[in-house]
Amino acid sequence: MDKTDVKLISLLQENARMPLKQLAQEVFLSSPATSARIEKLQKEEIITGYTATLNHKKLGYPIVAYINLEMSPSQKPTFYPFIRQCPNVLECCCVTGHYSMLIKVAFESTEKLDSFIGKLQTFGNTQTQIVFSTVLEPRCVQIMDAQE
Repeated sequence: MDKTDVKLISLLQENARMPLKQLAQEVFLSSPATSARIEKLQKEEIITGYTATLNHKKLGYPIVAYINLEMSPSQKPTFYPFIRQCPNVLECCCVTGHYSMLIKVAFESTEKLDSFIGKLQTFGNTQTQIVFSTVLEPRCVQIMDAQE
């Protein structure tokens, strides 16, 4: 990756809908050259997708929580397909420490959250933290300049 790739990635992290013409102007390349660089970054799996950031509260999902799940490794083949099909799960990470999974969820109500936790407890013990407020929303990673 060179300086131009770093600049492109930074611009796309800020606004993934930035028009190709504008991206090209920002990195001082032609539109076809810029497009080719983006395609290369996608093929190398540096850029893995484009998403929209949503306001869960306005969509009717005001209850956001983090659930720690203590689970035996032998349950992973059953757990992974289960968790992937749960639409309220925003993120699920395998982590170190006492708990093996950290799950971020959004629900319409605490009752629905409680019901989901009950299903999770078939895999092991849980500990849940409900989010009161978010001080810092997810943000882009700062990519170091290739020349530094």
